[in-house]
Amino acid sequence: MTMRKIVGALVLCLVVALGLNVAVAKAQSEQGTAQQAVAASDETNLDTQLYLIVGSDRDVPDSRLPTALDGVVKQLRSALPYRNYRLAATVMNRVKNEGRLNLRWLGGPFATAASSSVTPSFSEFRVRTVKLVRNTEGQPIVQMINFTFGARIPIQTGTAIASNGPAAPVINYENTGLDTDISMREGEPVIVGTLNIGPSGDAIILVVSAKRTSK
Repeated sequence: MTMRKIVGALVLCLVVALGLNVAVAKAQSEQGTAQQAVAASDETNLDTQLYLIVGSDRDVPDSRLPTALDGVVKQLRSALPYRNYRLAATVMNRVKNEGRLNLRWLGGPFATAASSSVTPSFSEFRVRTVKLVRNTEGQPIVQMINFTFGARIPIQTGTAIASNGPAAPVINYENTGLDTDISMREGEPVIVGTLNIGPSGDAIILVVSAKRTSK
């Protein structure tokens, strides 16, 4: 083998080695960037707001609703036949991206004739997964998988006759509520659904929003 061929072979080996080193370094850099992105995503938290709005045909004055719900109220007035709307409750929570949310409390908007301090109603707000993603247009979207809002309410089903005292009501608890999967633009309140309260004809309108925390 001539000296020229030997030198050419050495140069070729050097070029290949340099190319491999550059490729390895690039792959490691990309892997590190991806790991940093995953870590940043893992630290993302979302603030969620659940608004319970009561729609009614009764002759009561409108109450002032939060400015953030102006678009929702306009939509309600054009789609539902209720004369006025009022805010019954606001439930605010913070949840980690791709985390879960489960909240239970005593009382709530679903009152019945059998409700009392001894037989109260119980409310629950639950989301199996809250996840921040992007749609096909690159816009941030919040998904809520297995969104559940409901209540356990007391219903009088009969009367127990006592031999040595007054008759006592027989109370059973029944479940009511809504269960669905939803997605929404980040920070934009959306109507999830409506639930009838009872003989009054009033309805509970569920509105939810979620956005990334500022810190």
